[in-house]
Amino acid sequence: MLFVGVDLGTTAVKMLLMDKKGSIKRVVSREYPLYMNENGWSDQEPDDWRAASADGIKELIAGFDPDEIQSVSFSGQMHGLVLLDEDDRVIRRAILWNDQRTSAECDYLNNEIGKNRLIDHTANIALTGFTAPKILWVKKNEPENFKRAAKIMLPKDYIAYKLSGVFATDYSDASGMLLLDVKNKKWDSFMLELLGIDEGKLAKLYQSYETVGTVCERASRETGLPRSVKVVIGGGDQAVGAVGSGTVVNNMCSVSLGTSGVVFVASDSFKADYEKSALHSFCHAAGKYHMMGVTLAAAGSNKWWVENVLNETDYAKEQAEIGELGHNRVFFLPYLNGERTPKNDPDARGAFIGMSMTTKRSDMTQAVLEGVTFSLRDILEIVRNLGINVDTARIIGGGAKSPIWRQMTADILNVRVETVNITEGPALGAAILAAVGAGAFASVEEACKALIKVTNIYTPNKEAAECYNRRYQIYKKLYDDLKDTFKLI
Repeated sequence: MLFVGVDLGTTAVKMLLMDKKGSIKRVVSREYPLYMNENGWSDQEPDDWRAASADGIKELIAGFDPDEIQSVSFSGQMHGLVLLDEDDRVIRRAILWNDQRTSAECDYLNNEIGKNRLIDHTANIALTGFTAPKILWVKKNEPENFKRAAKIMLPKDYIAYKLSGVFATDYSDASGMLLLDVKNKKWDSFMLELLGIDEGKLAKLYQSYETVGTVCERASRETGLPRSVKVVIGGGDQAVGAVGSGTVVNNMCSVSLGTSGVVFVASDSFKADYEKSALHSFCHAAGKYHMMGVTLAAAGSNKWWVENVLNETDYAKEQAEIGELGHNRVFFLPYLNGERTPKNDPDARGAFIGMSMTTKRSDMTQAVLEGVTFSLRDILEIVRNLGINVDTARIIGGGAKSPIWRQMTADILNVRVETVNITEGPALGAAILAAVGAGAFASVEEACKALIKVTNIYTPNKEAAECYNRRYQIYKKLYDDLKDTFKLI
C-alpha cells in the first residue's frame, strides 16, 4: 500500500510517496513563480500549482505499481484567496497568506465590527493574511471580479478540485478564512452576510482525514494516478505539519521554523484568546482543536540574510562561526514582512540594533536566528499566560536542520526540544492523512504513534537560558520603542 502526500507551499510544491510502515519511497518538488508587483502584495497563478503538482506526481509514482497507490492528500499554504467563475475559470491571481494589502479592511473588521464580536463568531480577529479581508478588498477594488466569483476556495482545495472534481475543504484550513464558526465547525452566517457572499460559493466542509472523492479522468491522464485512488481533503499546512511531527495529543507543542515561524499547541477542547486577541484558535487536522501564533519571517529571515545580503548559499558555513549562545550583543527584529503574533502590525520592519566596531558577520548571523526565536517566545508566553503548561516542543521546518538553532530554541524558549525520525513535515502529514482516509489506520493519533519516533533531545543550558531571559526583556522593548517610527518608513 502506497500513499501520496502533496504539500503546496509558497515557493514550491513537494510530493512524497510513503508506504504503510512510514518508509518514504520518493520525494519530488516543483517550483513556481511568486508575484510581488507592488509593495506588500503577494500573488500566484493557481494553474501554476496545478501544472507543477500534476507533473510532480507523475515523476513521483513513475516505476511503482499504480495499483498499490491507495490515496492522495494535501497540505496547503493557508488563507490564500482563489476565485473561480461559473465556468470554473480562475478570475484573478490568488492573493496569498503573506499579502499585506488589506490593512483598511482589517481595521474595519476589528474596530467597527469589533474584535470580541469576531472572536464570538470565528474565534479569531481579522489579520491581513486572512481570507475574509481579501474578499472585502476584492469587493471594494475589483467589484467586477467579486460579482463573477462563483466559487471561493483555498489553495490546496483548488488542487483537490482539479484532481477529483469535488468542491471541498476541511475544518483546519477553513479556520483561517475568518468565515468559519470554529467552535461548532460550520460556516458562520453572520460573517457571510457581512461580506455579502452566499454559502453556496463556499466548499462543503470535511475532517482533514476524510475522503471526498476519487481521481477524475482528466487528472488521471495528467498525473498517472489510477481513477480508483481516493482523494482525501487534507488540511492547512500548520495543522498538517503538526500531524507530520506527531503533535496531535492534548497540550503537545510543535515549533516550526519554515518560511514563517509557528508555535502550535494541540488541544482536546476549544479555547479562544479573548484577553490578548493574539493567538489563532483553529480546528486541528487530527480532528479536534489547536491554538497557534505566527511570526511571518522565520527561516525566511535567515534566507534573506544569507542569500540576499551575504550572497551565500551555505547556511551551515555561516553558522559555524557563531559564538557562545546567550552572549551576543546584537539584536535583530525579524519583521521583514510586517508581523502577525502578537503585534498584528503590517507596518513593522526588520532592524539590526546594537552593532559596534567589534561586531562580526557571525554576530549578525547569530542575531538573525535569535531574533526569530525571540519572536517565537513572544507567542509561547501568551500560551503560558492562558494556563497551558508547555515544557516540550517538537521542532520542524527547514530551519530545524540547524543543530545550533535547535539548541538556541531550547535555551530561549526554556523547553525540551525534540526532533523526530521523519523530517518532511507537512508532506509527511499529508501522506499520513491519506493513509487514514484509505483505512490503513483507525485514526490520526494511531498513525502518528505507529510511524513517528523521537530521535534527538535538546535540553536548555541553564546559563544560556538565564542570559537569554535577560536579553528577551530588551528584545520586547525594542518593538515598542520603534513601532511609531516604522509607520514613517
